Amino acid sequence: MSDATMRLAGRLNLYQRERFPLARTSALVLVFSAASVSASAHLAGRAPPDWPTYAAAFLVTLLFFFQLRVLDEIKDEEDDRRYRPERPIPRGLVTLRLIVGLGIASAPIAAIACAAIDPRILILLLLVWGWMLLMAFEFFAPAWLKARPFAYMISHMLIMPAIDLLVTGFEWMPRGGAPAALGLFLLLSFANGCVLEIGRKLWAPENERLGVETYSALLGPRRAGLLWMVCIGAALLLLATVGAATGAPVVTAAIGIVAAFLVCRAGQAYRNDPSPARQKSVDTAAGLWVFACYAAAGFSPFLEGLWA
Repeated sequence: MSDATMRLAGRLNLYQRERFPLARTSALVLVFSAASVSASAHLAGRAPPDWPTYAAAFLVTLLFFFQLRVLDEIKDEEDDRRYRPERPIPRGLVTLRLIVGLGIASAPIAAIACAAIDPRILILLLLVWGWMLLMAFEFFAPAWLKARPFAYMISHMLIMPAIDLLVTGFEWMPRGGAPAALGLFLLLSFANGCVLEIGRKLWAPENERLGVETYSALLGPRRAGLLWMVCIGAALLLLATVGAATGAPVVTAAIGIVAAFLVCRAGQAYRNDPSPARQKSVDTAAGLWVFACYAAAGFSPFLEGLWA
């Protein structure tokens, strides 16, 4: 391996640590994708599929999240240059062209993984890519969306149920069609997307920066923290409904209630003292909630069977 290649590998490794932490993202994607495939089977009363379905769903989901990061880099290029020069691309660690090239190179890999399970899944793949492109162009109304932060959030968080439609499609597309209660699971994905989005934009007052829009700056820390906890509550209700539909109401609700209580403690602590440490705790809690929520939705039926 040449010195230039080794240097490039080192820069890409630093980039992923800062902008796409592979180990942490892979763990979340593994639970998200496996739980989605399992939940689809449980909702339809079918046995879980074989491992290649899970592997393909994991790979495609991981590539999707990387592609979303690439689109963010494109969309935020000017703002990053002006307001966040410490980020990898504006500071010259890697070029935008390189990152975009990697994103484009990931597309045929995703397509092959979908086609290997069932070529019809490519229809869902194109649907998700289409929504991602609309997001990249801010739905051709960037000024209108920027003036309406909640419309912006809703339009962008719809990518979560779109991705989950694809991921569950790895199970239901080749095996007799979508389960009747799939819509509940997709609504749960939307709620969890809002939890993640708001949670990562609850900042300490001293960390607020010009040109960086946060919900804590828009609403104030107390109201923004309350909004985040309301989203947790909505996700908990949807999770309990999904648990009933999968035949695992007790275990699903129990996991959800415990997780919601713990993460809402972090939210209330942030509301009382919006410090940098509390900001970090809420961001971490948002990820832990989504992790626990999908694990409960997808794997509780196995535990409920043991309990019974």
